[in-house]
Amino acid sequence: MNRTSFRTARRVPLPVRRFAVGVIMMGLALSASARDGSASAKTRAANAKNKHWSQVGMASWYGSGFQGHRTAAGERFDMNLMTCAHRSLPMGTWLRVTNLKNRRTAFVRVNDRGPVLEGRIVDLSLAAARALGLAGVGRVKLEPVRGGDPDLDRALVAQLQMPVMFSLPAR
Repeated sequence: MNRTSFRTARRVPLPVRRFAVGVIMMGLALSASARDGSASAKTRAANAKNKHWSQVGMASWYGSGFQGHRTAAGERFDMNLMTCAHRSLPMGTWLRVTNLKNRRTAFVRVNDRGPVLEGRIVDLSLAAARALGLAGVGRVKLEPVRGGDPDLDRALVAQLQMPVMFSLPAR
């Protein structure tokens, strides 16, 4: 039998193989990130219209026990600053926090991860908790603050003019 009568497989050039592998990998990545179809078209349309994020839940505060410790952002925790800990928001995000019991509002900056306790959405610094009139645990609403918000600007200027009200004795 003559060996040349059989058809032999041709080798595909290397650039073509790399391109094919890239296309396959891209297809797999897109299919893995595709929606599972669980959300209805009506829900997706409503979410597309309403891009305003907010979160409602229980808040607690932390203070002197953590004073001076490093936060997840790498800075030292100061209970006299208007800061908070949130599980997932990016560090440096400014939030408007509203105490739903008395409607007081404060602006805080995310600089730590937490809260550790289940059922809580945010841990506030002592200064933020006092500004909100929060004693212990309370129900709050979190809203992100966009740059150029006049309420945030006024609150930041007021914080710069306000003397430090809560201090620890010197060691």
